[in-house]
Amino acid sequence: MGFVKTHDISELSAELIGKEVVLGGWIEDLRKLGKMTFITLRDVSGISQIIVKGELHENLEELNRQSVLCVKGIVQETQAHDFDFEIKAEEIEVLAKAIHPLPIDPIGRLESNIDTRLNHRALDMRNQKTASIFKLRHSVLEILRKTLSQKKFIEITTPKIIGSASEGGANLFSLDYFGQTAYLAQSPQLYKEQMTLGLERVYEIANFYRAEKSHTGRHLSEFTSIDIEAAFMDYNDVMDVLEALVIEVYKYTAENCKKEQEVIGHTIEVPSSPFERITYSQVVDELKQVGEKVEFGDDLLDSHLRIIGKRHPGFYFLIDWPMKLKPFYIREKDEDPTLSRSFDLQYGYLELSSGGTRLHDTDTLKAKLKEQGLDPAQFADHLQTFDWGMPPHSGWGMGLDRLMTTLIGIDNVREVVLYPRDPDRLKP
Repeated sequence: MGFVKTHDISELSAELIGKEVVLGGWIEDLRKLGKMTFITLRDVSGISQIIVKGELHENLEELNRQSVLCVKGIVQETQAHDFDFEIKAEEIEVLAKAIHPLPIDPIGRLESNIDTRLNHRALDMRNQKTASIFKLRHSVLEILRKTLSQKKFIEITTPKIIGSASEGGANLFSLDYFGQTAYLAQSPQLYKEQMTLGLERVYEIANFYRAEKSHTGRHLSEFTSIDIEAAFMDYNDVMDVLEALVIEVYKYTAENCKKEQEVIGHTIEVPSSPFERITYSQVVDELKQVGEKVEFGDDLLDSHLRIIGKRHPGFYFLIDWPMKLKPFYIREKDEDPTLSRSFDLQYGYLELSSGGTRLHDTDTLKAKLKEQGLDPAQFADHLQTFDWGMPPHSGWGMGLDRLMTTLIGIDNVREVVLYPRDPDRLKP
């Protein structure tokens, strides 16, 4: 580059009128009228109009839309309705030419299907609707971290390559690890529990992996999970944390991301609280009332949850699941050992989060492992930490990608993930 960018486009102001600036960005539109060229230059922060005259105008013959420029010029007032200011160009440096035609139209005049857009994802980021989704995602991550820190949670990073099936579940990706069999972690469950031993309240926001051949708009093989674990809290306490977190995400983005909402065409409405809490038993009763053949102890099918979701729109907790449907580390209720101290956070039919109070007694944990057909010896590293004084603890995991779909009113998680991975997609 012959000259260096001095301002983002959003920084242009009345104070800069008559002054020289250097902008960098890409050509969103280009119109030639006689001996003048009007360039709409966009960067990540906004758009500006560039007026090109004389010899500079004549040198722009080969230039295509989406090419990258550096423009040195004088800020001046404009009569154009779409711009606050314009730049009278003094020098233009073409940094990179874009081919014509491009595989997708990033301005959005010609719509492309989701698969075509995903195949050209970097170019799709110049589409302002797509860019706004990921600016919103950035804001969600920002407020999640801020709120959890305020609640005295400490951020941790757990391994994603693990030596045993951490939750005893299926659907794990296996790989060769220097001659040993290793797996990609499907959650930080055991590690985050162990960390409560010394750090008490921990959280992680990271990618995890599930080898599940699901072809729906809500399942991915690689997904981003928000996980917490807290010592000296029970499942009601961590439900309160989860609800407060969701409300804060909605409030923050509703107030601070107005431009993104406008571009996406969706207004973020802050949900009312407290969220309704419905027991598993109540759900079974409601399903029976509408003629569904379901009994206590049956897992709830997608069709069941769609019925319940219509009766309970928005956010609600589905609590007190049967023990037999929950992982080995979930604790039972004292007053009824057939029920667990567990919950799912639902948005209509969509499950966003699952959590509960954990077992913290070694002997009970070993018994539960055997009961579920798992070998305690495979969990020796985990179990030994419980002999060092494990406090009672509770936690949950929530899918960030699914939360994003509720926030912006879409039903396909691929729209909110940069490079989604599913059974059919490994590239780009």
